[in-house]
Amino acid sequence: MSMDMTTRMFKEEGWMRKTCKVCGKPFWTLDPDRETCGDPPCDEYEFIGKPGIPKKYTLDEMREKFLSFFEKHGHGRVKRYPILPRWRDDVLLVGASIMDFQPWVISGEADPPANPLTISQPSIRFTDIDNVGITGRHFTIFEMMAHHAFNYPGKPIYWMDETVELAFKFFTKELGMKAEDITFKENPWAGGGNAGPAFEVLYRGLEVATLVFMQYKKAPKNADPSRVVEIKGDKYVPMETRVVDTGYGLERLVWMSHGTPTAYDAVLGYVVEPLKRMAGIERIDERILIENSRLAGMFDIEDMGDLKALRQEVAKRVGISMEELERSIRPYELIYAIADHTKALTFMLADGVIPSNVKAGYLVRLLIRKSIRHLRELGLEVPLTEIVAMHIKELSPTYPEFKEMEDVILDIINVEEKRYFDTLRRGSDLVKREIEKLKKKGIEELPLERLLLFYESHGLTPEIVAEIAEREGIKVHIPDNFYTLVAKEAERQTKKEEKKVEIVDFELVKDLPDTRTLYYEDPFMREFEAKVLKVINDWVILDQTAFYPEGGGQPYDTGELNGVKVLEVQKVGKVILHRVERPEEFKEGMTVHGKLDWTRRIQHMRHHTGTHVLMGALVRVLGKHVWQAGSQLHTDWARLDISHYKRITEEELREIERLANRIVMENRRVAWEWLPRTEAEMKYGFRLYQGGVVPGRIIRVLRIEDWDVQACGGTHLPNTCLVGPIKILRTERIQDGVERIIFAAGEAAVNWMQETERILKRTSEVFRVPPEKLPETAGRFFNEWKEARKEVEKLRKELAKLLVYELEDRIERVGEVEFIGAVVEGTMDDLRETANKLRKDKRVVLLISREGHFVVAVGDGLDLKAGELAKVITSVAGGGGGGRKELAQGRIKNPLKAEEAIAEVKKRLG
Repeated sequence: MSMDMTTRMFKEEGWMRKTCKVCGKPFWTLDPDRETCGDPPCDEYEFIGKPGIPKKYTLDEMREKFLSFFEKHGHGRVKRYPILPRWRDDVLLVGASIMDFQPWVISGEADPPANPLTISQPSIRFTDIDNVGITGRHFTIFEMMAHHAFNYPGKPIYWMDETVELAFKFFTKELGMKAEDITFKENPWAGGGNAGPAFEVLYRGLEVATLVFMQYKKAPKNADPSRVVEIKGDKYVPMETRVVDTGYGLERLVWMSHGTPTAYDAVLGYVVEPLKRMAGIERIDERILIENSRLAGMFDIEDMGDLKALRQEVAKRVGISMEELERSIRPYELIYAIADHTKALTFMLADGVIPSNVKAGYLVRLLIRKSIRHLRELGLEVPLTEIVAMHIKELSPTYPEFKEMEDVILDIINVEEKRYFDTLRRGSDLVKREIEKLKKKGIEELPLERLLLFYESHGLTPEIVAEIAEREGIKVHIPDNFYTLVAKEAERQTKKEEKKVEIVDFELVKDLPDTRTLYYEDPFMREFEAKVLKVINDWVILDQTAFYPEGGGQPYDTGELNGVKVLEVQKVGKVILHRVERPEEFKEGMTVHGKLDWTRRIQHMRHHTGTHVLMGALVRVLGKHVWQAGSQLHTDWARLDISHYKRITEEELREIERLANRIVMENRRVAWEWLPRTEAEMKYGFRLYQGGVVPGRIIRVLRIEDWDVQACGGTHLPNTCLVGPIKILRTERIQDGVERIIFAAGEAAVNWMQETERILKRTSEVFRVPPEKLPETAGRFFNEWKEARKEVEKLRKELAKLLVYELEDRIERVGEVEFIGAVVEGTMDDLRETANKLRKDKRVVLLISREGHFVVAVGDGLDLKAGELAKVITSVAGGGGGGRKELAQGRIKNPLKAEEAIAEVKKRLG
């Protein structure tokens, strides 16, 4: 892409555009003698031991310095967004500040919360997880400070000139960086379907900011060739909205101000230092860490070969052996990684990510297990909760939500640690069984796909698998980027949308006006008049309707149009279609009278408002991490799926039910309003998206007074008392990290309670005791039954012994074969046990019970198969059966032919 990136500042203040003699990329500088762009590997870090910023800053101080500078320059300060992006379903975690404003703000469907704005956004990326702790600069969690400007058509804010000037002014005037050491390297940017020119801002060998001018989007296939530009091998066309997308590395700037050997020492000291003390780590020669960081900046570490080359170069520079280097540096690398991973965990758990085997939950579990593994390698028995508590204590003044969520965060980690160690106990046998299979096949190395499967399905880290496998004599090769591989796999699991087949072609309805939604104007409207606009096959389209179309977990309404049954109601775009029993009775332009099946609709409304009431109770009893994971309404019952890390106890369920019914009885007001998306988010937060992402510039917000707020398109009751009683019927664990609550509301709850009462009454009559005595009586009967069963079992064993004794007296000889054939009393288990006891070399035993069960046993030394003899039995007496060579079993159809079957088998033996 050829583009003039000469800004006002570069022209007016004597900047020179040069070409880097190492990488060949263009860059801007004030230093006439500079020949390189300032970006490793073209330049080494020059700030370690010599801070490039005159004053030392903490994270909080640097963040405030940045935000207040941009506030002074006309930017609105915006609070951080959650790292779990509830407003979109195409990414797992927020990895950059611009993701907060995709897709709605960039597309123009929502106004930005301020324009221009400034934000410091915690971001999580797993792309370099295997480098965390090793390179001195890589993190899984970091803060991207940014200033953004959204230049909508006809409403420009600012562009390249102002962006470059603001960045330079912040770095030099606010932070005191030396102007002549700053370079602006031209490097076009592309990502997430957008692209544009960009500057990397470099200072003393470290990239401290990226300034992107997002002005292109991926070109459609039919794009006008004159508008297409090529960037990094892909084709793009200009966007209507041009976005200033900047990213300043908070941790990197703090590191620059400290000049410590690694960025971890500068920003995670509150965890790094206590961990060093706990692990009893000797003080390292600081030159090792300094040279490691400097050289790691020059190396692109992608595999063990790169790491080995880095280690060799560090050892050479410091003048020690590779073994000595590994022994010194490894404990530090483990501590740095633990400090980073547990900080990422704190943010993820506080923002509602629940550990599981899918999506973001899988990445949380990966961090927990990787951290535990690192602690074990250090020889530390300290629980992970102790380290996470350090983060909560340190970060709570800035993020008070961490303190509010502390109990839940620590409990989740406790539960996960316990699960992990249970997994290891079970997993050891699993690995041993797999190794046995490999050995039988003559395979000497565990395949990579088995290593991944052990981790993904059973939580066994590759190091643990290797430990067990190598003891059993099987080699294991662990890829250097193992955790990056599994993280990428999780990130590929984007939400699979159910592909809904369109009921009619959109082209057939696109010119029709939006259907007026009477069900929103008056949810209690049971009858209405409307005009027929069009009839397509079985579907009738009206100008307005009170019939609710299927959507958001709420089923469609049914009823009648002019006395003709309405079987189904659906929506295509903003047009509502009614499938009717006799479409030929409807003509365009005619007026029809609609009548709803009110019993069905009112139950859907009770269950829908009841779902919101219940959701408020679940959050208050279980914790703020609880999030709706799906719901479905029916007339007789409803289900609500929630994210939760363990089973809900009986006590919790009772409290949830009690609280929900209290809200019902308090007759709280239920109100709904249409709000612009950004206004709704700023007013109510991202709890709005409990039911999933809602499209559109204006969204419908449903609010239960001081209880629950959600973006919801369903029909609701105007107050909670109309919901009627709420009864939780049962809970299920439908998948790792998701609990399902089945409940009934209103008439459905009353029906359920009456049915339960009827069952109790009938049971009381059977036991002949009042209902309150049922548990005690049932317990007594159960214990008596258990004792009686033990007695029966004992007697059966005695009978079996007698039967064996009796049958041994009934041996017949058929040539060389001993034969025992008899019709006896007993169950299939009795027959099998007796036949096994009687089975001997050159003996055939055939036992048939009075009910028709049979067992045939063949001893060793005979050229006979029990399965073949079973066929002889069923050919005479009908039925079916089969088995292996020594033993077969089955059931005959005609027990009266049992003796005949025995005789036929005896005949075959001769």
